[in-house]
Amino acid sequence: MFALFVTVKIKPGHRAEFIEATMGDAVGSNTAEPGCVRFDVMADANDENTVYLYEVYNDRDSWETAHRSAPHYTKWRETVADWFDGDPQRVELSPIYIKEHGTIS
Repeated sequence: MFALFVTVKIKPGHRAEFIEATMGDAVGSNTAEPGCVRFDVMADANDENTVYLYEVYNDRDSWETAHRSAPHYTKWRETVADWFDGDPQRVELSPIYIKEHGTIS
């Protein structure tokens, strides 16, 4: 399995539209991508302009190829491109335990 934790800073005044566009990507990932195990969107409790994405895929290829070429992702990237306040910070993770899958070797 392959996972990402992404921190996104949003330019002030664009939070609502950013969240709306991001929900389209998250729902599309969770429902239309067989290689996507989960795609969660979370807000920072202390900074309304910071959003976190937690994404888990069957493998790196499911993220690099299937996800990044999916219509919901390309639409999201085009829509939100001007609303980033700096580059998103991405941490790649190796899952050890995921509720739906148990311990991962």
